[in-house]
Amino acid sequence: MAEMLAVVGESGSGKTTSIRNLNPEETFIISTTGKRPGIPGAKKKYPNFKLVDKKPTGNFYVASDVDSISKMLKVINTIMKHIKVVIIDDYQYIMGFEAMDKAEVKSFDKYTQIAQHAYQVLKDAMNMRDDLFVCVLTHSDNQGDKINPYYVIKTQGKMLTNVITLEGLFTYVLFTDVKTNEDGKPMYRFKTNSDGTCTAKTPMGLFDDLYIDNDLNFVINKIREYNGD
Repeated sequence: MAEMLAVVGESGSGKTTSIRNLNPEETFIISTTGKRPGIPGAKKKYPNFKLVDKKPTGNFYVASDVDSISKMLKVINTIMKHIKVVIIDDYQYIMGFEAMDKAEVKSFDKYTQIAQHAYQVLKDAMNMRDDLFVCVLTHSDNQGDKINPYYVIKTQGKMLTNVITLEGLFTYVLFTDVKTNEDGKPMYRFKTNSDGTCTAKTPMGLFDDLYIDNDLNFVINKIREYNGD
């Protein structure tokens, strides 16, 4: 079973740039929107996935439908054994795009289908090989208010929220946080555990601090050290 890690936050809060220090030779990005990470040399580090003479090349794949994503996960799992980290970027658009495509459908069954498809992607990811980290980057939703916020993983409809708590499918849930430093520049951080305003969680003793740098390479190395890998 793969290690499941969620990075949750608003647009522009540092989710995608958190991959900047990962080794591209061991990292594969599945993008629902086609956007490459905003890091130097992204096109060179993450060229498009292709099959050349039935051999896979590249480590960047664009898909937002469950069937295409599931097929790509199987390819990574079985014939791309050099890949150790899978990034699913903008996971919420798996639900969002399908909801827009079915906007004129009046039946409530469409939300059941959307929920099933979104769940299937996570289930397929969970069942990948043990040496893989699957990092799901997705948006947050404030279920509180401005005075008393409470942020969770954003979903479409109520089925995933009411039937399955998505955070429960992840061992590690990090929420993004942006703070201005003394020079007036933004500091992009991860919140490692809940302070009552979100559903962040990590195992006891994994991190000493509530806030850490938004660096997935650092996070994954800490998890490997924690697990004794």
